[in-house]
Amino acid sequence: MTPNTTSVRHGVRVLVLAGTGPVIGDEQSALDVIGDAFGEEAELVAVPIARLDPGFTRLASGVAGAVVQKFVNYRVRLVVVGALDHHGVPSGPVADWVREANEGRELWFVDDLEELDRRLSEART
Repeated sequence: MTPNTTSVRHGVRVLVLAGTGPVIGDEQSALDVIGDAFGEEAELVAVPIARLDPGFTRLASGVAGAVVQKFVNYRVRLVVVGALDHHGVPSGPVADWVREANEGRELWFVDDLEELDRRLSEART
């Protein structure tokens, strides 16, 4: 299993979770990751889509709301890394939510870490 890694990317301390590990799908699992972020003094956590409960992209399930709210409450930025079609092609409300999230600061959806680097670089200018 690949370990989590922490690095400074464009002035932001980022915890990148390994591609395999516990599924994040409720408040407690979100708090576990936030605790890891605090331990690493990270202000942003990059989570591979495969680590998220499949209900994350079904807004009616409440999984995304519970997870994202914990990150917002603890002021840790969340970035979902990978194609969202991992859990089914996003459309309608999910596509709208992704677009709106990517316009903000607390939650981003990116295809890969290179895209995260571009977004962080652009945010500094």
